[in-house]
Amino acid sequence: MRNYLLASFLVTAACAGSPLDPGAGNSAGTGTSTLLVNGNADAHAQIANAKTSSDFTTDVTVHVSLNGQDVTTGTVTINSRTMKQPLALTLDGNHEWQGTLAGYDEVYELAVTAGTDKVSGVIVDGPDIHEFTAPQAGASLDSTVANMMTWERAIVADQASVRVGDLDRLAIDDTGSFSVPAGSLKAEKDQARPNTLELTRTNQVVPKGAIAGSSFSVSIENDLDVVALPNPAL
Repeated sequence: MRNYLLASFLVTAACAGSPLDPGAGNSAGTGTSTLLVNGNADAHAQIANAKTSSDFTTDVTVHVSLNGQDVTTGTVTINSRTMKQPLALTLDGNHEWQGTLAGYDEVYELAVTAGTDKVSGVIVDGPDIHEFTAPQAGASLDSTVANMMTWERAIVADQASVRVGDLDRLAIDDTGSFSVPAGSLKAEKDQARPNTLELTRTNQVVPKGAIAGSSFSVSIENDLDVVALPNPAL
């Protein structure tokens, strides 16, 4: 009986996993409800149409204030399943806490301590890595017509946005497809011109232990290089 109970405990513990595993979900955390905390962990692809976590670099920026004043003492820490790193305070006028992390772990936890004031256990289960399926890398596209862009992802993100050529960053739904409007690609009259399709997907949590207006988000951006054909009408 004792061996049976021990085996059951080990199976249950193995299945439980870690709150920092992808798919474990978000947590609003706890805190003293005194700090205003706004943070972002933004992963940027280092190669076109990146497919693995090591193909990304993640920049973290957090701004903390107390009673309208920037917090410049204490600790701000970002935690994931592979690392735990304190952020460094910048000395410019924004007084932001920043750090650059290798790779993309998808799930990040934020903790802030400033004397007796704190916010802890804020976890964002970020978007999974998306991969472009159309157009093909390096494809030659007619800028005078709409061009379909498609991508694969396992789970729909809270927010998504696209930027390409002369199209300003545009909020879209993370449906897996988007029709790039005619005229969005940058083109030239007598020669082909390179363009980059950029898709960013974001998940966000409102920290429970911070004051109203606080947020912590995790974003992942992937890019695809294409070519706009010459447009003699220009």
